[in-house]
Amino acid sequence: MSNKKNEPTTQRNALAPALIAAAVLFLAPVLIVGGWGEAVLFVTAIFALIVGWFAVQARQWVWVPVFAAIAVAWNPVFPFGFDGVVWSLAQPAAAFVFLVAGALIKTPRA
Repeated sequence: MSNKKNEPTTQRNALAPALIAAAVLFLAPVLIVGGWGEAVLFVTAIFALIVGWFAVQARQWVWVPVFAAIAVAWNPVFPFGFDGVVWSLAQPAAAFVFLVAGALIKTPRA
């Protein structure tokens, strides 16, 4: 017998893709050195669009431009060719943004 009182009223659809993207971004320095730099760009851009879409569905508009910017900066089709200290610091910063958004983007459970 299901007890409706104990069931959650919201769900975090963006959490799983945010965790995957954050893991890739935290490992990005190692992956880039190992020749997986393009894969980091693809994974980050795709998951930024996915998390951004979940933000649209949750009507949490503040996240939409954030993830649009991440998708553009990590875009693998026309890469910007960033490198150096700023790019090395951008990887964990974006990972942190993914983690925060994954925890905060919630939609009502139907």
